[in-house]
Parts: sequence; C-alpha cells; structure tokens
Amino acid sequence: MDRKLEKKTWTPKFISMIAGGVLIISLVVYQLVFADSRSSMRVSSDRITIATVTQGEFTDYIPVSGSIEPGEVFYLDAIERGNIQRIVRESGAMVNTGDTILVLTNSNLQLDVMQRETDLYFQINNLRQTRLLLDQNDLNQQAQLAEIDYQINLLKPQYERFKELHGKKLISDRELEEVKEQYDYNLKRKKLTYASYLNDSIARSVQKRQLRDSETRMEQSLSGVGHILDNLVVRAPISGQLATEQIEVGQSISAGQRYGQIDIQDRYKVRVPIDELYLPRVNTGLKGTFTFSGGSYELEINKIYPNVTGGRFEVDMIFTDEAPSGIRRGQTVRIRLELGESQQTTLIPTGGFYKDTGGNWVFVINEKNGRAERRDIRLGRKNPEFYEVLDGLSKGERVIISGYENFGRNEVLNLQ
Repeated sequence: MDRKLEKKTWTPKFISMIAGGVLIISLVVYQLVFADSRSSMRVSSDRITIATVTQGEFTDYIPVSGSIEPGEVFYLDAIERGNIQRIVRESGAMVNTGDTILVLTNSNLQLDVMQRETDLYFQINNLRQTRLLLDQNDLNQQAQLAEIDYQINLLKPQYERFKELHGKKLISDRELEEVKEQYDYNLKRKKLTYASYLNDSIARSVQKRQLRDSETRMEQSLSGVGHILDNLVVRAPISGQLATEQIEVGQSISAGQRYGQIDIQDRYKVRVPIDELYLPRVNTGLKGTFTFSGGSYELEINKIYPNVTGGRFEVDMIFTDEAPSGIRRGQTVRIRLELGESQQTTLIPTGGFYKDTGGNWVFVINEKNGRAERRDIRLGRKNPEFYEVLDGLSKGERVIISGYENFGRNEVLNLQ
C-alpha cells in the first residue's frame, strides 16, 4: 500500500534562495546607505605634488624688477644749432660746474650776430643823437629866456627914468611910450617863452626817460646778442658724471636737440614697472628690499606714475639708507615689494591647482584610507610662495597642489 509523502517547506534549495535574496538586498542597502558613491579614479603618487598646510607668517609681497637711475639728472639740450668743432669731455667723464663739454661752430649765426649788433649800435646812436637834439633845444630856450631877461634888465631902469623925466616935462609923450612899449613887449615875451619852455621841459623829461629806457633795453639786447655766440661753447651746469649720445666731430646738432645728461653721483633711485593689476594697492611709503653684493638694502616708494603703458605703470623708489657702493646706472635689481603688513595665518604653498579650481576647492589626503578627497575651501591673499587660507583647511593636513587638469570631475582619488 502506497504511503503519501509530505512536502518539506524549508528545503536546502529554498533556504539557499532566501539567503541569496537577503544577501542581494543587504548589498543594495549598503550601497544606498553606507557605500561611497562618489566618482573616483586611480592616480599614481609619483605624478602629483603633495604639500602640508602650515601655520606661519604671511607676507603680502610681489617680486618686481627695477633699473638703477640717478636720483637727480640735468639734461643737456642744444640752445643753438651748429656743427661740433671740438669734443672736450667724453661720455662717462666727471665734470665740474663750468667745465667745457663741446665747442660748436655756426658761420651763419656769427654773421647774423654781427648784423644784429650793427643794427643795435645804429639804433643806439640814433637815440643818443635824439637826446642830444633835445638837450640843444633846451639850451636854446634857456638862451632865449636869458636874452629876454637881459632886455628887461636894460629897459626897466630906462623906463623908470623916462617916467621921472616925463613927469618933469623934460621928454615928450612919444619917447615915454616907445620905452614903455618895448618894456611891456619883453615882459609879455618872457611870459610866453617861459610857458613854452615849461611845457617843452615836461615833454622833454618824458621823452628823455623813454629814450633812456629804450637805450637800456637796446644795450641789454646788445649784450644778449653778444652772448648768443657763447652758447656755441657748451659748459656743464652742475658737477657730476657726463653721459652723452654717440657724437663725433663735424656732426650737426639742431637747436633744442638733447645730446646728453649729467648725473648726480651721490644719489640714486630705482625705476620699477609694476603690473596694472596692483595699481589700487600701491601707495607711496611702501617698502621693498633687494640684495646686492651679499648685503640687503631697503627701498621706499616716493613717487607713482599713474600712466599705464603696455599693462604696466611705473614707480620711483629711493634708498632709506645709503645706496650700496659699486652700484651703477642702468643695473637691474630684483626687489621684494611688500604690499601689506605681515600676519600669522594658515598657509598653503602655491601650485598649479589654482588655475583649475580658482582656489575654491582642493584634494585633501584622508590619512585613514590614503585617498584624496575633494573639499571646498576659501583662499585670501597670495604671494609667490603661499596662499592665505581663510576657511576649509587646518594645520597639518596634506593637500595636492599640482595641476588638476587630468582628474576630470572625479571627487575621490585613489592614490597608488
């Protein structure tokens, strides 16, 4: 007789299927809840640069280059046109005030000066002749007045005698009238002549003063014309080192042409071009340092030229102490120009990462698993060596500072 077999519920196959399902569900849950879903890639440690975040003093500075220039310069410009007849002082020579540098020649100028001197002498002689005529006119009028006074002095006593004799009936009325008329005529004549002399004297005084002023100006012009030829002899206006262009005997120099300069040797300055990006941050009084012959020297900005040419503006820096001995005009020096005061802060070395991230994030090494993970940060000021870290990094953390162009959009780097 057949016996009915009961079907088992928990068969090995069923148990295996349940165990497999639980495992799959666990894996899914793990991936969804616990597993790292960020994109990642493998990177060789030999191909990246890792730096440690430090705490230290941040100095806001930029490296610039400047050229040594004299602190004070006197330019030599030709006053008169001419050809170089003789070169007395060569470029580079030390000169004292009044030393002859060049001797020029200009025949046309010499002839012109002679003609102008002749004309001025002629005009001066005419002025003097006019003044002589005025003096002679004055003397003639004085002589007329003297003659009238003489006649009056003769007629007055005669008139008084004739009046007395006429009172005694010793002379006729006609004789008295003739003497009286002559006497009255000379009195009127004296009055008119004196009035004319007075008016002429005032006019002569004004005219003679104008003649004297004109003569003085002409004599000054004559002296100036005489000194025109002195301009053909070029002399040093101050003491210093002479620096001239390439000039040769016989070379023509135009009026106003700059052919050299004299440098004051005991004062120097440094002319420094700076990128226009820093124009708002550069002010007079900023300090800079450079090394020369093993020593360190400090400079200070004392003048800013705001004109921007080719993306750069220029400043003048002077030495706060004595200039180094042996320095020469035209030398180039590398200057560390400080833009602000130093302060203690968190620092990260500069690197290629900045151009790829704009300083907004970096890959930070996770010391527990050895992977580099992306982290948002905030950077502040920058100098050629460090960035100032404002937020996102702590002292001692290690950061990849080389370029990120090969990492794509991955957020985790598995370092090998």
